[in-house]
Formats: sequence, C-alpha cells, structure tokens
Amino acid sequence: MTQAANPNQNNGTNNGIRHDWRIAEIEDLLAKPFNDLLFEAHTLHRQYHPANEVQISTLLSIKTGACPEDCGYCSQSAKHATELERERLLPISEVIEKAKIARTNGSSRFCMGAAWRNPTDKNLDKVIEMITEVKALGMETCVTLGMLTEQQSQRLKDAGLDYYNHNLDTSPEFYGNVITTRTFQDRLDTLQHVRDQGINVCSGGILGMGENTTDRASMLQQLANMPQHPESVPINMLVQIEGTPLYGADGIDSIEFIRTIAAARILMPQSQVRLSAGRHEMTDEMQAMCFFAGANSIFYGDKLLTTENCETNDDLALFQRLGITPSQAEAHSSEPAADEDMFKAEACHH
Repeated sequence: MTQAANPNQNNGTNNGIRHDWRIAEIEDLLAKPFNDLLFEAHTLHRQYHPANEVQISTLLSIKTGACPEDCGYCSQSAKHATELERERLLPISEVIEKAKIARTNGSSRFCMGAAWRNPTDKNLDKVIEMITEVKALGMETCVTLGMLTEQQSQRLKDAGLDYYNHNLDTSPEFYGNVITTRTFQDRLDTLQHVRDQGINVCSGGILGMGENTTDRASMLQQLANMPQHPESVPINMLVQIEGTPLYGADGIDSIEFIRTIAAARILMPQSQVRLSAGRHEMTDEMQAMCFFAGANSIFYGDKLLTTENCETNDDLALFQRLGITPSQAEAHSSEPAADEDMFKAEACHH
C-alpha cells in the first residue's frame, strides 16, 4: 500500500523512524529531565515540520447523543445520565454551511463526527454525500463514525475521504476501566480496515482518566509500533462531564501532559500531533509549551462535540502572540467574515 503524501515530512528517507519501541523505553523518555525532553522533541519537530505552522481542523457533530456504547468519558452515551438532548443526523445543507464558516475561519480540514457504534449503510450514504460536498469546497475531509467494515471503508475511500478518526483512547491494559461495549481489538480492526484502503489514519488517546504513566507509555507504544504511524495523532485531556462514570477521575498534571505531547512527537516524528479536547482548560502558556514540544494541529471552534473549547478569536490572538501561522489558511482569506454564533465544532473521542 502506498502511503499518502505528507508535504511536511522529509522525503526519501525513513532513517530514525522506529516501529519497535518497548514500553520501558517510552517510560524512560517520559521521565527525562523536562528541558532535555522538550529540546529533543523540538529539535526533531523542526526536521519534519515547519516550526511555526499549525494545521487547523474543525470538528462538527453531525449526529449527537443516544450512542449505545458505554465510553466512560462521553456525554453522548445513552447509558449515562447527562441530560444531553438526542439529535438526528444534520441535514446536508447545514453541514455545508458550517464547513464554509470553518473554511473562512482558517480551517483546512473539516471533520464530521456521529455518535454511532457503527454506521448503517443508509446512514453511510448520507455521510458520503457530505464528504463529496465538503471536498468540493477545497477542504480536506475527516469523519469519525465508530466501527467500520472492510466494505464501508472501501466506500469511504471511493468517496474521496482523506482521514478517518478512530482513537485508541488508552492502553490495552487500562481500556476495560473505560469501555466495555467494544474491545481494544475492535478499534485496531477498524483502523486496519481504514489503512488497507489507503485512507489516512487519525488516532490518538485521552489523558487524565485515572491511568498511570505506564498506561500512557503503553498507549503511545500501540500507536508508534503500527507498521505505518497515524498521519494525525490527537492527544486529548479529559473534560469531566457530570453524569459520566469518569466524572471526578484523577486528572493529569499539566507538565505530564506536555511530556506526553513531546514523547508523541519523538515516537512519531512525521505525524501531526493535535491538541484536541481539554484546550479550554489550558492556559496560553501551557498551549505554547505544547506547540514547542511538537504539537502542530488543533481543533478550531467554541465547542468540541459537547464540551467547551477555546474560541476562534482567542486562538488567532494566541497564534499572533506566538508568531504561529495557520497552515493553508491563506488560500481561503477571500471568504467573508464568519458569524461566530454559527460556529459550533466539536472535538471527538470516538
């Protein structure tokens, strides 16, 4: 299978790219003196990516609530008493309107998430229409729809889908503490179906669910030892939602979170490492350290599925202060200004 081109990666060499990391090595990496770890990560980041560019994605929930899964972090599970209102699949006209606003605000990739265990073929028909229309706007497309069969993955490939998001969430060892309605292997199987079709993989995890350092190392090992690293690696910080089983879970220290970002960059130097859920709780200084440590992608929008996110204007102001340029955003600068009240994106853990 031919790997999709990545304009940010070094072409012609895979020297130094490993797929055989041991958990003990990753634990040692996470335990390095903070300055040494960040220096290593930042130096490597500059070898493969523009140092001051961040890719911007927008995530829209196209179908919210009533999911049959029991993911302990998720407000959309029908098994949790979060009082989230169930919504039907959004009409395509509304999705395209949101995509145009996202493009105006600088997003180069539009991600669509649906709270399904797995899509029916009828629902997939509607999502494929959305993919086609969004691509016609000149944007990259990403969807997260739950588990996929081989045939469904082929249909998404034929529709021109660029990325499929399916997070591992946590380590295989800790996984049963978070989810019981699908197995860790189920997640790997879906990722393999997607990879077999040549669709770019977007897969990462969630920190702060009560896992320990070894669990974080194990999760990173699962990602880094894939035969082909995910093109995009979202690193989420748990947003605690009242009514979910993980409400009140021990969080993660900001320094440990930044360490995990740096480790992800070192383990998967060609991948885009994305700051996802939890940015609303991060200070500007914490985000700046994450960018220095190798994060080079974010979700725009004031909502991530059902949780708060940094507002678009705040992100732009921070980028200006840091001298960061949104990659590919300039191609859409001729669009009219967007109405921020209409911009409701979401960061998906599925």
